[in-house]
Amino acid sequence: MLIAGLLSVLAIVGAACGSNEPASPTSPGASGTGATGSPSPSFSTLKEGVLQVGSCLDYPPFETVKNGVEQGFDIDITDEIASRLGLQVEWIKADFDTIFTAVAGGQFDMVAAASTITPEREQTVDFSDGYFNALLALTVNTQSTPDITSTDQLGSGDTVGVQKGTTGKDWAEQNLQPQGVAIKAFTSATDAFRDLEGGDITGVINDDSSSAAIVKDLPSLKLVQSIDAKQLYGLAFSPDNPGLRDAVNAALADMIADGTYLTIFHKWFPDVEPPPEFQPSA
Repeated sequence: MLIAGLLSVLAIVGAACGSNEPASPTSPGASGTGATGSPSPSFSTLKEGVLQVGSCLDYPPFETVKNGVEQGFDIDITDEIASRLGLQVEWIKADFDTIFTAVAGGQFDMVAAASTITPEREQTVDFSDGYFNALLALTVNTQSTPDITSTDQLGSGDTVGVQKGTTGKDWAEQNLQPQGVAIKAFTSATDAFRDLEGGDITGVINDDSSSAAIVKDLPSLKLVQSIDAKQLYGLAFSPDNPGLRDAVNAALADMIADGTYLTIFHKWFPDVEPPPEFQPSA
């Protein structure tokens, strides 16, 4: 989980938390009135006063850790939502390949991990309203394969790296395997780019904005093609906790309406304007 204005620009998820025991939501959330004037839904979290959020924390510019501090677009969006709900955020590093079953099983309250909304995932979790439009992208090593500029040029003998559990992996399997391309899945997207930098694979299919952020410090790698896969990111919740989903949706709507979302967006994507649905109310 497109608007034409982003298509040419947004060239854009650890150790699993399997040791956390599932728990039932126990702490009631406060109800109130948001910036739009609508009542905030009541909600519950696993730990009183805390929003426990699962994420890879290894997917810039959406979420990463630098000098022990979480940062990124998803981090700022989540922190602002939590603040409006009267909660403190506790980040839990999780494997993206199992992150949806983990939140559905009560290992944390919410997933914020640049997660595309898909019908398959909606069988396991509830998603918030969409909060980001994105593309996929092909990245290559211009020193190893300077002539490759499109997935149409890939075929037998080529290997493309993807991240486990992602829509990039699904797209590559559906569109590149029939061309004879081998698909190599990695737990972390950054590991795929390291293999590409080392010349071990031919390319990487990954979300566009994340790819652009990662290759910025890898001069041998170049994002050569953006792919419109109709992606819309959402925050994910256990289906057993619709109150928290509704409260997050209300907070997110308020953030968009009062311009806070736009401020956070421009912090991480300064040269891009979000589509109209993410612009402040007149």
